Amino acid sequence: MNKKDVIAIDGPSGAGKSTIAKKISELLGYEYISTGAMYRLIGLLAFENGIFDNDEKIKIFCENVEKKIELHNGKIYFAGIDFTEKVYENKVSMLASDISKRPFVRKILGRLQREIGLKQKSVLEGRDIGTVIFPDAKYKFFIDASPEVRAKRRYEELKERGEKVEFDSLLKEILKRDENDSSREIAPLKRAEDAIYIDTSHLTVDEVVDEIITHVRGDNGNQNG
Repeated sequence: MNKKDVIAIDGPSGAGKSTIAKKISELLGYEYISTGAMYRLIGLLAFENGIFDNDEKIKIFCENVEKKIELHNGKIYFAGIDFTEKVYENKVSMLASDISKRPFVRKILGRLQREIGLKQKSVLEGRDIGTVIFPDAKYKFFIDASPEVRAKRRYEELKERGEKVEFDSLLKEILKRDENDSSREIAPLKRAEDAIYIDTSHLTVDEVVDEIITHVRGDNGNQNG
């Protein structure tokens, strides 16, 4: 199999994938693509348009809007409007988790994610990059951390953004998202067999980035299996 020049980073909510993927993309000069931001955007737009519980309308909506979604330098745009800040509001988290369980949404967005990732050297982060979107990625990593650590990180992040949240509520939400993501029929969250596992519970962002960069730069480039 001809391996694609892609770095696939998977893992559960709050494990630090976004921060790590952004830093790696900056250091290597790769394009950064957050697939989670896409599901957040569709969940948010479906909710705001009053069609969140109507699968048929969401399917039509997805088919009509996929070409209006753009990702550049860690930001997500829809019809030219920057939605980055809005999609990462905490209220959007469960909308994204719910919408991502729907097979037709995953099929449409998955096709778009691979299409974007193939345009240039890319770092993609999500939950099914190494297993579904880019099973042929040259580099695969699974980033993890304990639920308590992930909830604490999310709590600090939201507090910095000025959102008022309770730690216990965030922990319950993360556990619920883990259950949703791991148990869905289509593209469940799981580690690819050939992915390098990194538990970030007791590591700094820079330590994780260094470990991944070491693997990538240490590769001899002859991974055309």
